[in-house]
Amino acid sequence: MQIPDLPEDETLRLSNLRSLGILDTDAEERFDRVTRLAQRMFDVPIALVSLVDESRQWLKSCLGLEIREASRDISFCGHAILGSEPFIIPDASLDPRFADNPLVTGPPNIRFYAGVPLAYGDGTKMGTLCIIDQRPHDLSGQDLEALVDLAKMAEYELLATHIASVDELTQLLNRRGFIRQAQHQLTIPYALTETFSLVYMDLNLFKPINDRFGHDEGDRALRQFAALMQENFRSADILCRLGGDEFVVFMPGIDLKTAKQVIARFKRTVEQYNQASLHKYDLLYSAGFAVTDSAERKSIDTLLKEADQSMYVAKQQNPSTDFK
Repeated sequence: MQIPDLPEDETLRLSNLRSLGILDTDAEERFDRVTRLAQRMFDVPIALVSLVDESRQWLKSCLGLEIREASRDISFCGHAILGSEPFIIPDASLDPRFADNPLVTGPPNIRFYAGVPLAYGDGTKMGTLCIIDQRPHDLSGQDLEALVDLAKMAEYELLATHIASVDELTQLLNRRGFIRQAQHQLTIPYALTETFSLVYMDLNLFKPINDRFGHDEGDRALRQFAALMQENFRSADILCRLGGDEFVVFMPGIDLKTAKQVIARFKRTVEQYNQASLHKYDLLYSAGFAVTDSAERKSIDTLLKEADQSMYVAKQQNPSTDFK
C-alpha cells in the first residue's frame, strides 16, 4: 500500500482548511445536494465531500457509508489532493498503490474511485468530491466534465463559508466565523477536559491615526496588527477581528497564567515592530482576559463579555502596560 505524500504547501493548506471552521460540523443540505446528484448521475453507491485534515480524512457529506472519518494514510483522497486534475482509479484491486489497502481488501471494498480536488482561493486543496463503487468503472470525457462541474458546486460552497466567516481587510476570522469556530472547540468531546483562554485586544489611540494620516493608513495599521498576530500565535489558536479596532485570540489548552505570558511576549514583538517601523505612530493596545475550564464551561458570549470588561479596566489603568 502506498501512503499518500504530503503536498508541498501542507502547512498553508491545513491553515486554510481550518480557517473554514467546517471540520466536525453537522451535515448540511448544500453539500448533501451535491453528493446526491453525483450518486444519481454516475449510478454509484458512495459519494462523498471529503476534507483531508492533518491525519484523517473527514467527510462533510457522506452517502453510502456509515463512517464520518478515516485515517489519512489509507485514504484515496490523500492522493487526489496532490494534483489539480481528477484522480481516477478504474480498478483498485489491480493498482499496486491500492491493491492491499484495507479499504480495498475489506469494507467498503473499493474498486472504482474518482475524486476531483476542491481548491481554496489560493489553489491549496482542501479535499475532494469523490464517487466510489465496488465494481470497476471507466469514465468518458463527458462524465469527467460532469464530475468536475459538480466539484465546482461543492468548492463554491466551501468558499462561500470562507467569505461569510472572514474579515475582508485583515483576513482574520470575523465575529460570525470566530463564534462558530470557538464554540465548536468548546463542545467537541476531546476538549471537554481542556482549559481555554480568550484574550480581547483593543488598539489604543487608533482614531488619531485615522484623523491625522487618513483611513488608508488606518487600514494599513489594522492589517499590520493582524499580520503580527498571525506570525506570533499558534496555528491552534483562533484569531479574529471582531470589528473596528478590536481583536480576539482564543487559545485551546492554555490557562490564564500562560495566556498572560503569551501576551507579554506578543507585547515585546509589537514593541520591536514599533522601533523598526518608519511609521509616525506606534501600534498600541490594551488586553483583557477570560478563562474557562472543565469545572465551569462558559459560552463564547460569556468569555467575550468577561474579556471585554477586563480589557476596559486595563485600558483605564494604563493603556500601554495593562497586560503585565
